[in-house]
Amino acid sequence: MLDILVYEERQQTAAGEAGPCLEYLLQHKILETLCTLGKAEYPPGMRQQVFQFFSKILAQVQHPLLHYLNVHRPVQKLLRLGGTVPGSQTEKEEVQFTTVLCSKIQQDPALLTYILEGKKMVSRKKSSKEPTTLPREAASVQDKDHSRSKAPDMSPCGAQALSSQLPAETEEPEGVVGESNLITALIGLCKSKKGRVALKAQENLLLLVSVASPAAATYLVQSSPCCRVVSEHLCQLYQSLPPFLDPADIAALEGISWRLPSAPSDEASFPGKEDLAAFLGWFDYCDHLITEAHTVVAEALAKAVAEKFFVEILQPHLLHVSEQSVLTSTALFTAMLRQLRSPVLLREAVAFLLGTDPQPAAPDDGPRTLCAHLIGHCDHLSDEISITTLRLFEELLQKPHEQVIHGLVLCNLEGRHYVARGSPEPESYEDTLDLEEDPYFTDGFLNSSFQPSTKPPPAPATNSDGKTAVTEIVNSFLCLVPEEAKTSAFLEETGYDTYVHDAYGLFQECSSRVAPWGWPLGPTPLDPHEPERPFFEGHFLRMLFDRMSRILEQPYSLNLQVTSVLSRLALFPHPLIHEYLLDPYINLAPGCRSLFSVLVRVIGDLMQRIQRVPQFSGKLLLVRKQLMGQVPGEQLDHQTLLQGVVVLEEFCKELAAIAFVKFPPHGPHLHLSPPREGHV
Repeated sequence: MLDILVYEERQQTAAGEAGPCLEYLLQHKILETLCTLGKAEYPPGMRQQVFQFFSKILAQVQHPLLHYLNVHRPVQKLLRLGGTVPGSQTEKEEVQFTTVLCSKIQQDPALLTYILEGKKMVSRKKSSKEPTTLPREAASVQDKDHSRSKAPDMSPCGAQALSSQLPAETEEPEGVVGESNLITALIGLCKSKKGRVALKAQENLLLLVSVASPAAATYLVQSSPCCRVVSEHLCQLYQSLPPFLDPADIAALEGISWRLPSAPSDEASFPGKEDLAAFLGWFDYCDHLITEAHTVVAEALAKAVAEKFFVEILQPHLLHVSEQSVLTSTALFTAMLRQLRSPVLLREAVAFLLGTDPQPAAPDDGPRTLCAHLIGHCDHLSDEISITTLRLFEELLQKPHEQVIHGLVLCNLEGRHYVARGSPEPESYEDTLDLEEDPYFTDGFLNSSFQPSTKPPPAPATNSDGKTAVTEIVNSFLCLVPEEAKTSAFLEETGYDTYVHDAYGLFQECSSRVAPWGWPLGPTPLDPHEPERPFFEGHFLRMLFDRMSRILEQPYSLNLQVTSVLSRLALFPHPLIHEYLLDPYINLAPGCRSLFSVLVRVIGDLMQRIQRVPQFSGKLLLVRKQLMGQVPGEQLDHQTLLQGVVVLEEFCKELAAIAFVKFPPHGPHLHLSPPREGHV
């Protein structure tokens, strides 16, 4: 039959004509007969043959067939057969059939509403006839052309094929009402255990949502289950995960792609590995769908993922009383953020975390948003939860969305209320520094035996625009840690310049990411007559400063994560962030603290503790060698303190390097290059 139909079409002289064999096929409902035999599997194996025949006839016959009712009906029946039974023997043929339909829709987007209709209730058909208008009109045009071009003896066949258009669809013999159509068939095939079948089905669905017709996209959103079934499958995969997963195992599987969703075979196996790979692969697919889809579909799908998954499924786990639930869900959310590339879905994720309009917080504000709860988790009794949640925020700070840095930090720094009012901004260091009256320097700190490098730096040089010379800022951070607490020189390590290369690359990356946001090059000048207002750095910075102040008492891994987040913050090329985090000479308002003042307090505490630890320098050097893997690890007295000192020294060098690359000696380094095209 197929060979005859293709040969007949090739012999036709007039384009768009239906030959007698095609007329016979349509008039006698041969496709419906084949569909019935395929559904009954009579004879055995018939379903496979029917799928193959439908795929070939739709692909090879150029005459438009899908507008004919006697083609549309069996196509819908075949779609209801496909993708419903997991592990079906005809999955390969089913996905090939959907591939042909999707390619036809791509060629003619008007077909989308026609093919997606499936089974509908009569009342629904009456309430919304708009989707059927375009296909019916197209069919009518074909009918007119056909009746003019064909011989009179063939017109009854044409009338039979074309006059019974969509209004007759309500006479479906099977009275089951449902939404079985191309979308549900594709989703069913996406769940296939056969990798190639699932991948092809995902590609077909991607082709469908990227149709560039606004009418088709609107129909896909409003009148099809597309957004719902995609987000529901994401929820199902999440709920099938084990109740507890090690964050290290989740990190090991990061980078899973929807095109290669299987877990890498060379990675260590752990319970739930395949389920985790399937979940991360489908989330990556959702992200890719939203990126490639028509704008209308992308917006609706992102909102469906946010409502169905983020709010209804993920949020209760993030706020659960069970530490295991909090730990697993936070690590999973971090992995999802790392994979996320779609600006639309990123916007929804940020709104989910921070709310739609973050406002400056007050010190006594309770946790009103999910973000406030997560900030509280960063100071959790469980160090593992604290570390995992800090990683979440570090990942969030690397996303190209201005609301992140504004909601966490900038909304609290605006107005520069951390700077003392009523007096002009300092022109030199000596005008403002009086160690005897500085509350951050304790008696023990002042009375300790300082080496020359820890003495207060001389008055900083200023550039023509009044900015402190970068050399003085760098030296301020490098001179914070006293000589007796430094060990890097003993291991032939150089100073802060070891961090400059990495800091430069990270700063360039950060600068290109924030370039479209139009940040100012310098802070707004202060009005010396403006009265002072209470300043609160915000819950996020307060948590980081509190953690930093306990660096000598916290585990090594936690200290690394805290300093990593602070370094990410310091890299942002915003003048307020640079001033508040990297300017040691800022004239702080009473009761305010900056990163430098917190570090000064820590150094004061360290100088008192050093006097109580015998052989401090030798033990400190041994601990550094242990951390570098040069000597076997063994438990020492005051090990937490000694590890904290090592982190403190390296953190000060890192801050010095960041200050150097942000403001090199020749002037402010704020030449922001735009991000690469399509880069998120």
